[in-house]
Amino acid sequence: MSSYSYVAVDPRGIEMRGSIEVADQSEALRRIKEMGLFPTKVLDTTERRPARPAARVRSAGRVSKRTLALPLFQGRVKPKILTIFTRQLATLVEAGLPLLRGLRLLEEQEPTPTMKAVIARLSDSVEGGSSFGEAVAAQPKVFNALYVNMVRAGEISGALEVTLTRLAEFLEKAQKIKGKVIAALFYPCAVLTVATGILTLLMVYVVPKFRQVFEGLLNGKPLPAFTQFVFGISNVICHNILGVLIGLAVVIVAFSLLLRTKLGCRLFDYFKLTMPILGTVFRKAAIARFARTLGTLASNGVPILQALNIVKDTAGNVVIAGVVSSVHENVKQGEPIAPTLKASGVFPAMVAGMVDVGEQTGALPEMLMKVADNYDDEVDDATNAMTSLLEPIMIVLLAVIVGSIVIAIFLPIISMNPEGDNGRGDL
Repeated sequence: MSSYSYVAVDPRGIEMRGSIEVADQSEALRRIKEMGLFPTKVLDTTERRPARPAARVRSAGRVSKRTLALPLFQGRVKPKILTIFTRQLATLVEAGLPLLRGLRLLEEQEPTPTMKAVIARLSDSVEGGSSFGEAVAAQPKVFNALYVNMVRAGEISGALEVTLTRLAEFLEKAQKIKGKVIAALFYPCAVLTVATGILTLLMVYVVPKFRQVFEGLLNGKPLPAFTQFVFGISNVICHNILGVLIGLAVVIVAFSLLLRTKLGCRLFDYFKLTMPILGTVFRKAAIARFARTLGTLASNGVPILQALNIVKDTAGNVVIAGVVSSVHENVKQGEPIAPTLKASGVFPAMVAGMVDVGEQTGALPEMLMKVADNYDDEVDDATNAMTSLLEPIMIVLLAVIVGSIVIAIFLPIISMNPEGDNGRGDL
């Protein structure tokens, strides 16, 4: 028997805490539900006995190699690799292959050392008697709360293969949306990088050469005001390049430290949702992520309060997480989800309306997945529109900056000999 501590909510929305002695976590969840409670957190508080390493002794040669390799690969697994693993495991389990055998097969063919070590630990845990849910929960750096809770819900319902398939689809959709946002940001970042390089080259090498030429030709005459302004900027950059670099580094470090504070993180996330042009893409992507995460968890049988907690932790945006937290508190009091979403000012009325229909008809998971699919398409459209709009804006901006430098250089040439031009006109 194992001891499990739990946090649950009764039908009146009052939080309850306690512990229970049962055989495993599945039994703990069943017993808590029988008491008329809705579990939000269940943790195994039994001290682990050192008997499990026996499972590793069966293949001492392989284990010793794995033990030496692990310290070198303690980093996180890339989402793309985790998505491929989940899809492959779902396919193997759905085809009727036992879970342990499927894990061993994937371990053998996995080319990435980090993921290979992760699958090896999963295999050893399952072989040692742990459930797959307990195995993934033991590696929080790789498998987040959403992954763990969906696997546990799938094991409880006896439909692990369906759960893995849904997880794979969720991860694939998330990767697709992330790729679209990165692609949308790539063009302006690339143009800004090239523009910065060109301007640096002009200010450091080209403009100083012209300045030397003009000082020798004008015989002490003052340069035009705009030319002096551009030459002044060039002089500051050339003679204080170290100070400029240090200043940029200070700004970057200060910005990074600001993002680590609650206020700074919240302001930056709010700016991402409301900024011109790019804000539309970030907002639609955040709404799609919220709807797909909550819909996937709800359709897999995860209790709504627990699902909202997971959505809050995996939202990826502090503003969205704050709205989800408010929804969680209101749901605990027996209120529906839709009114809080509508009153937040973050979610459009259409999303709140579809959620309201889903709650009233008992088809909330299906409605959330429709919202997610719809906003996935809207992210596509917003990305294409943003790229089409940014392209001429960036070209015009770059042309204005470079053109201003060129004009500043030509102004002294134009004003160098106006009397000669007048005399030629009189002839």
